[in-house]
Amino acid sequence: MLYYLFQYLDKTWDVPGAGVFQYISFRSGLALIFSLLISAVFGKKLIYILKKYQVGETIRDLGLEGQLEKQGTPTMGGLIIILAILVPTLLLTRLENIYIILMIVATVWLGFIGFLDDYIKVFKKDKKGLAGIFKVIGQVGLGLIVGATLYFHKDVRVRDFKQTYMPVALTSTGVNTIFSIAEESGKQKPIIHKDIKALRTTLPFVKNHELDYADILKFIGKDYQKWAWIVFIPIVIFIIIAVSNGANITDGIDGLATGTSAIIGVTLALFAYVSGNVVFSKYLNIMYIPHTGELVVFSAAFIGACVGFLWYNAYPAQVFMGDTGSLALGGIIATLAICVRKELLIPVMCGIFLIENLSVMIQVSYFKYTKRKFGEGRRIFKMAPLHHHYQKLGMHEAKIASRFWVVGIGLAILSVITLKLR
Repeated sequence: MLYYLFQYLDKTWDVPGAGVFQYISFRSGLALIFSLLISAVFGKKLIYILKKYQVGETIRDLGLEGQLEKQGTPTMGGLIIILAILVPTLLLTRLENIYIILMIVATVWLGFIGFLDDYIKVFKKDKKGLAGIFKVIGQVGLGLIVGATLYFHKDVRVRDFKQTYMPVALTSTGVNTIFSIAEESGKQKPIIHKDIKALRTTLPFVKNHELDYADILKFIGKDYQKWAWIVFIPIVIFIIIAVSNGANITDGIDGLATGTSAIIGVTLALFAYVSGNVVFSKYLNIMYIPHTGELVVFSAAFIGACVGFLWYNAYPAQVFMGDTGSLALGGIIATLAICVRKELLIPVMCGIFLIENLSVMIQVSYFKYTKRKFGEGRRIFKMAPLHHHYQKLGMHEAKIASRFWVVGIGLAILSVITLKLR
């Protein structure tokens, strides 16, 4: 909203300094500051309200050191994160941007599902919370919205940098184009680069680093491209379910999911910046995606919200985010990665979420297998998810969180350098 106000002041009244709101870097900085302030100010008040109404976490005794001391710690703190994301986004972004609309929908959608889960646990005294099937239905619903929008919406395009020579007279009515000059047979002619509808994504670690989902269906004949949604939308649904559940599982010790999400947010902000900038994307030889530059502002708000929440959530936690926060964080990360066409980097970028998910799957599968074969269930880890395994080994949870953050930073760096590792 402030963006439109200052745009009006700049164009209509020529107010000095109002034009600075046109710069993504300036608005991103403001978004980061606003989200930090909202987290700090609103966070303290919300914790007080949650304590007043006894909205506390019910802790199951898992035999972990210091676990029962957390009984009654306020939960539903994810409301702080959601508010700290949405307010700067609504104030500082271009709200007609389809990618911003998708990010707002993802934040509210999964935040609401997580809120219902926490509400049932706290106020209905049902430790199971929202039934798993309803969580999955909600995640699938968001996946359908994101996938269908990215496939059908007219503003979702990528730039085709293949050089097409055209006479000057034909370029005067070009829309969504960029011009340059090249030589052909000793003569200079303008080159037009068109923005096209394509389901291309970044394929890491290979020289020809783009994959078009439509190419998977080449075997069905010449009209295969119009059926690409059959492949794309299920992939989007799977990614959103996997990442949101990964963030949910990772939220098991103080500050772990919050800090990990902030690191991933920084990585995605960088990807959004270079993907939405025609100069940098062409220099780095990566896919240019028009209009994704606005996602840098959203990402800055996301990072600020996570870091601000960490002020209260770091050990010893004064508040837990609950499913309200963890499901929203995972959904935001998944949707953002898909929007900037970096979803195939998620196993690296979100490696902490992946290993936490895998540790649970391995533990459960091995337990069931050994119970069938030997008559008694056996375990690979002392406890799953993986962070509880280290707690069982006697490691303090603050050290576990710090070391997971270090690993997360390493994975983030590896994700970034894939821009040149191919």
